[in-house]
Amino acid sequence: MLSLVNLAYLVAAVLFILGLKGLTHPRTAVRGNVLGAFGMFIAVVVTLLDRHIVSYDMIIVGVVVGSFIGAVLAVKIEMTAMPQLVALYNGFGGVASVLVASAALLETLGGHVGTAITLQFLIATVATGIIGAVTFWGSLVAFGKLQGIIGDAAVLFPGQKYLNAVLAVVCVGLGVWVVIDPSVTLAFWVLVGVASILGITLVIPIGGADMPVVIALLNSYSGLAAAATGFVLDNNVLIIAGSLVGASGIILTQIMCKAMNRSLTNVLFGVLGPTSETASADDVYAGKVKATSAEEVAMLFDGASRVVIVPGYGMAVAQAQHAVRDLMNLLEARGIEVEFAIHPVAGRMPGHMNVLLAEANVPYDKLKEMDEINSTFAQTDVAIVIGANDVVNPVARTDPKSPIAGMPILDVDKARTVVIVKRSLSPGFAGIPNPLFAADNALMYFADGKKAVLEMVAAVKES
Repeated sequence: MLSLVNLAYLVAAVLFILGLKGLTHPRTAVRGNVLGAFGMFIAVVVTLLDRHIVSYDMIIVGVVVGSFIGAVLAVKIEMTAMPQLVALYNGFGGVASVLVASAALLETLGGHVGTAITLQFLIATVATGIIGAVTFWGSLVAFGKLQGIIGDAAVLFPGQKYLNAVLAVVCVGLGVWVVIDPSVTLAFWVLVGVASILGITLVIPIGGADMPVVIALLNSYSGLAAAATGFVLDNNVLIIAGSLVGASGIILTQIMCKAMNRSLTNVLFGVLGPTSETASADDVYAGKVKATSAEEVAMLFDGASRVVIVPGYGMAVAQAQHAVRDLMNLLEARGIEVEFAIHPVAGRMPGHMNVLLAEANVPYDKLKEMDEINSTFAQTDVAIVIGANDVVNPVARTDPKSPIAGMPILDVDKARTVVIVKRSLSPGFAGIPNPLFAADNALMYFADGKKAVLEMVAAVKES
């Protein structure tokens, strides 16, 4: 029986890996999701059949309730709120690990489990308590910032880094106490409490600009908590699944940090905001911004052979992806080449723009990554920026004192004409003005993203 269980776990692990591989490209993402879900189904069913379960009643109730909640969220949650949902998923994964590990500890101490209390069991329980609690409360803070409940600005106070260091040391000390004398269960719960405070204080000082990186990091934490729980329960497939999530989360975090020219240390303990050297909005924009209209943009299209659309969070908020698709189809019908420039951190989570455009059935081969499309902007007649800000801010290249200095950006300013669709001249998450808005080759279209694109479509049809 054990060999069959391990064989099933091996199949599940292979499906997890194939699922992750599928998620690396939009074209295979759906298949990757299905493979991963099927692997988890196999793992759960085999585990329930292998372990001695007193009653399946509560398990069935949990599956029904959880499935109902998941289905409602999948239908009701808007695409703009997907980052918040991912943050909650990370948090729930962390708290689930803590609850499972604490239950295993109590059962083992009460003699209800046939296995002895080993050093591996105790260390894994402590690790689960720390990582899971940090993940849960950190994810709740991230959710609150993204949802606007607590504001996305950084919350800073004197001695913050020292407080985090003290809390981390206290967690380690309490963990040693639990390992030495596991019968003192109060020490474990105090450990979870201190780790919870640490989770809050680690994320509170991080501003909204760094939230995509924070979500990726918390996702990694949730995987590590699950892997630690696997050691607590001596379950191989949970160790494998948690390790895959933890490792992929760390890799994604590194990619995000590189895309934002941020170190992981800065993300954890710093804030992305303007410095005293940052130019004021009046200095950048005064008398230089040129407004445009749908009719003028339509005339630009008349003489264009290549158009590049740059989607940003503003497109997500306006839910303009379907209108953008209609504009693309209209321009292509007139013989104009249309492509989409996707920045790695556009929106509020990795792949945010890819998902939105895929929802509108924009062909995958038209979605070009930053490194691939940057060299073509010089041959672009019209670049349309819809709701993006920091990811197209040329200050990243020109001002070494800027808070986004060195951050790779989309080189839209090199296009012949740039049309920026925005409601106002308000700054992005970085909190600094964007000289692109006042560039000689730039035109500002002040409107809601969906409304502006629909007006462009109407103007092109009339022309």
